[in-house]
Amino acid sequence: MTGNGRFGIHGGQYIPETLMNAVIELEEAYNRYKDDPVFNQELTELFNDYAGRPSRLYYAKRMTEDLGGAKIYFKREDLNHTGAHKINNVLGQALLAKKMGKTRLIAETGAGQHGVATATAAALFGMECVVFMGEEDTKRQALNVYRMKLLGADVVPVTTGTATLKDAVSQAMREWTARISDTHYCLGSVMGPHPFPTIVRDFQAVISKEIKEQMRQAEGKLPDAVIACVGGGSNAIGSFYHFINDLEVKLIGCEAAGRGIDTFETAATINTGRLGIFHGMKSYFCQDKYGQIAPVYSISAGLDYPGIGPEHAYLHDIGRAEYVAVTDEEAVNAFEYVARMEGIIVAIESAHALAYAMNYSKVLSADQCVVVTVSGRGDKDCASVARYRGEEIGE
Repeated sequence: MTGNGRFGIHGGQYIPETLMNAVIELEEAYNRYKDDPVFNQELTELFNDYAGRPSRLYYAKRMTEDLGGAKIYFKREDLNHTGAHKINNVLGQALLAKKMGKTRLIAETGAGQHGVATATAAALFGMECVVFMGEEDTKRQALNVYRMKLLGADVVPVTTGTATLKDAVSQAMREWTARISDTHYCLGSVMGPHPFPTIVRDFQAVISKEIKEQMRQAEGKLPDAVIACVGGGSNAIGSFYHFINDLEVKLIGCEAAGRGIDTFETAATINTGRLGIFHGMKSYFCQDKYGQIAPVYSISAGLDYPGIGPEHAYLHDIGRAEYVAVTDEEAVNAFEYVARMEGIIVAIESAHALAYAMNYSKVLSADQCVVVTVSGRGDKDCASVARYRGEEIGE
């Protein structure tokens, strides 16, 4: 990263003056605590005792044998408390907010996993919690809405725009502007104004740190590829970060192509977007011909964001990571295949990465290995996948 929160030309702080003080306060606090031994000890204890880290590295033997080709390993973030990678970042930010003297956490959420994780941390730390969620997503993810309320959070449906994740982010930013004194905005992905992309990445980097150690133990070497799904990109950057300088390890991010990158119903930002400024950062965004942020679509509520984190945009620019598009149909097929083959019901987000890995591993040899990050578990997606297949089930 270059100075001033830039990754090449991407990143920065494109925010109203009213938010500048909050962002400066956050950056100063993070710089003060990130190398503090007491802070890091507390966070490690939370990771280990509360979230259940380190998460397992699992060899998908049946899948490997069935597909032929490279050995496939799963990094099981779905086994974390609350069922996704989101808890890693949230525990870090909630602990930081507490040290800053904040008493209230606000968050945006799409699929609901980040909202559930934030509500969980707020309950753990005795903090007030408000979660903004697109009205469309509250219908798709009714179970997660109930979980957040059960944990004591106030869930606010956002009805503006497309009533999905991007609108929830916009509303959360407005709320933060109005309540800077006691409120911390617990942003859920590697996006937004600096220092958020760095903070979220650093808390999620525990994923790649563990993969490195676990692969050395399992195979005595680094993986040939690390594959993860990308919306804003937090589980992917967490999975990639400690491998960025290991040039022999291929880094592959899997975007949601929706109904195809040749249609308007897609959320594959790197594959279809162009440079723009939105939500406080410069990066790639899906835009219409007038440069307005385009409505995006994916079966996955967690991947239908019209942009991508600035560090991913930079890794794409320099050719260090490759970003591929995976359709709804491919993801649903992988969702069903992994359930039957390995007895693991993965999040539909993670199924995008697994769909690509299923094809990619076939072109590699038996002495090669790929690691796929299973970013979350798929209970929340069963109703929408059933609906996709023409079957209605209760939430």
